[in-house]
Amino acid sequence: MSVRKMAAKVKLIALGLLLGACVAFPLGMNFGRKEPLLSNPLTHVDVRKQVTERVKSGTEVVLESARERIHAATQPLADTD
Repeated sequence: MSVRKMAAKVKLIALGLLLGACVAFPLGMNFGRKEPLLSNPLTHVDVRKQVTERVKSGTEVVLESARERIHAATQPLADTD
């Protein structure tokens, strides 16, 4: 294989990697924000709203778990006679 053919293949691979990165980066941003993949990845994100939603959902999970454990701890013991 000649040097020119190898250089052409390397250039083609580099171009493919560059184009792939240009497509994958915005798709990855949208995927990480749980947005539709083909939406604009540079839109304004309301961080305060996201944080409050995450805190509310996390608090609900913690409270439900605490309720279950308190309920289990306060039940009378069963007789094992």
